[in-house]
Amino acid sequence: MTLKMKRKVFQTGLLALAIGLLSTVLMASGPWQVMGPDGGDARSLAYDAQNPNHILLGTSTGQMFSSEDAGKTWTRLARLGGEDYVLDHISMDSKDSKRIYVSAWSVSSQQLGEIFRSKDGGRSWDTLPAMHGKSIRALHMFKGDSHILVAGALDGVYRSKDGGDSWEHLSPANSSEIKNIESIAIDPKDPNTIYAGTWHLAWKTTDAGANWQHINKGMIDDSDVFSVIVDHDNPSVVFASACSGIYKSVTGGDLFSKIQGIPFSARRTRVLKQDPTNENIVYAGTTEGLWKTTDLGKAWKRVSNPEVVVNDVMVDPRDSNRVLLATDRSGVMASTDGASSWSPSNKGYSHRYVSAILADAKDENTMYVAVVNDREFGGVFYSNDAGQHWLQKAAGLGGKDVFALKQAANGTLVAGTNHGIYSLERNGSTWKPMNLVVVEHTTMTKVASKTKKGKSKEVAHTTYQKSQLEARVNDLEIEPSRWLAATSAGIFVSTDQGKMWKGGEVLGQKDFVSVRALNSTILAATRSSVFVSDDAGKEWKKGGLPTYVVSIRSAAIASDSQFMVASREGAYRSEDGGLTWQQANNGLPARDISSVSFDAAHKQLLATSDVTGVIFESRDGGRTWQRGPDAGYPLRRVSVIGGRFVGATPFDGVVLQPENESISAAVGSHGSR
Repeated sequence: MTLKMKRKVFQTGLLALAIGLLSTVLMASGPWQVMGPDGGDARSLAYDAQNPNHILLGTSTGQMFSSEDAGKTWTRLARLGGEDYVLDHISMDSKDSKRIYVSAWSVSSQQLGEIFRSKDGGRSWDTLPAMHGKSIRALHMFKGDSHILVAGALDGVYRSKDGGDSWEHLSPANSSEIKNIESIAIDPKDPNTIYAGTWHLAWKTTDAGANWQHINKGMIDDSDVFSVIVDHDNPSVVFASACSGIYKSVTGGDLFSKIQGIPFSARRTRVLKQDPTNENIVYAGTTEGLWKTTDLGKAWKRVSNPEVVVNDVMVDPRDSNRVLLATDRSGVMASTDGASSWSPSNKGYSHRYVSAILADAKDENTMYVAVVNDREFGGVFYSNDAGQHWLQKAAGLGGKDVFALKQAANGTLVAGTNHGIYSLERNGSTWKPMNLVVVEHTTMTKVASKTKKGKSKEVAHTTYQKSQLEARVNDLEIEPSRWLAATSAGIFVSTDQGKMWKGGEVLGQKDFVSVRALNSTILAATRSSVFVSDDAGKEWKKGGLPTYVVSIRSAAIASDSQFMVASREGAYRSEDGGLTWQQANNGLPARDISSVSFDAAHKQLLATSDVTGVIFESRDGGRTWQRGPDAGYPLRRVSVIGGRFVGATPFDGVVLQPENESISAAVGSHGSR
């Protein structure tokens, strides 16, 4: 499904009807703004030979970005394929930069993949029918003729001599060895000489596939070959990176020798890149930083932080001191001094998995967001100018994922992570763990009565067992008198603002994904069941949710008896305190509901879907739903901050509703439950 940002234009009659039905006014407006936080995962880079300031960036979720200022700022260009498509290689025609080729493969299925082609600079894209359904892991354009392309797929090597219109299978069909192609290189002076790196060593043909040579001498057996490059000045010099290290050949691949000096721990070298103007300079992007040689591989030096995972390297052909990296978690990194120093270059590029959005209770211009999958580059970010600029606020979290983020009445931030609960005092700088769990054990013993001779009485004796909460914390509910946590170890409650927690399994269940409370009512959900307490957690009962619901994402309480849950199987509502449940499909999609929340300030339920950008609204406890604004991005959840919707996306950070697009509530900030 195409997820391009789009305008919502309604005819006058439909708009009038919508106004009559809703207080939402769906006006034609501009696209929603991507607010950040900047950075995240970046997969591939390519520059325009006619204008090297024009750079394209590919991601691991099918998104492409473009820069017109040499990577200083980025804009979204297109989504190619599904959200699990990895855009591994981008080739731009050096003679006609409007012709662009992108190879893609699916994370979820080896039967999915494409080569995408644009003839108009990326405004529109086609797939190449001959390569449809192939998991394309490598793509190389011949330097001397841009119509010659060689692609590496899981089922072998393919070549096109007409710009992608037709393809021939160069490797033997159903070959047991020349398959699972991970890297491709073409001799810069001979298009019939092709190198193919596989998941088990490398191969070479000098006659366009009529014959193949196993080029494994000098390589450690069973090496995955991630990247192959041929010296653009002397094609006899070939570099190959493998899981066992980096290898160099001066005999066109007949014999390799392992390059020394790069630690064994940095053996996964995903990319090798030669300086286009100086053949002696070669970069090796590894899982432990970027390495550089200035003497064609004789000596190497690490020139980045070892924590950086490098996916691609781009050297500016006009100035080889300017180098860009596509990295995991830290996005695009730039150097202007030949890789001696680095700085982020992510303005406009946000590729974050946002798990929570929080507006500061005292300052609506201050926002906090939680992210996952970014380790030391993630955690929590904050903005003091309504999302225009972001700073990381993760000291003390130790690179943990943050799944829930709330604020206490005194301004303290509370984060639920993949390893316990942490708090940050207002204006504090370091998160601190708050994971003390206390279990009370009461025993009754008989002791002799002092007043009645020969009689005894029972006396209660209480002991306390202390432990640490180390579970994944999926959800938090912060109230003035109690805090609740839904964790993989059960439901926990604190009545002293997190200093001490009590709880655990509920009716034999412990892996909880959501918890909500209203007065003495608590609604808690696992992935397949709901549990309700109407006495503040003293007693629990299991709700009658249909058994085919197995992927609950969130829960909401509209009133003491009106509950909602969002799940992959759709949204479900209860009007009798959780005893019975019915699917809420009157205006809602039947499946893939990513969140449901109650907007207490405006007395409405809000729902989102991870396959559409539409926000759905209900003012009658979930009986009927109306379509609200369309963000143009799949949404994990939504909040209203400063009178505008703010959405959390799975891959694109935080998105903000345009100012001239109304929401269904009066202007104001609020939270949700």
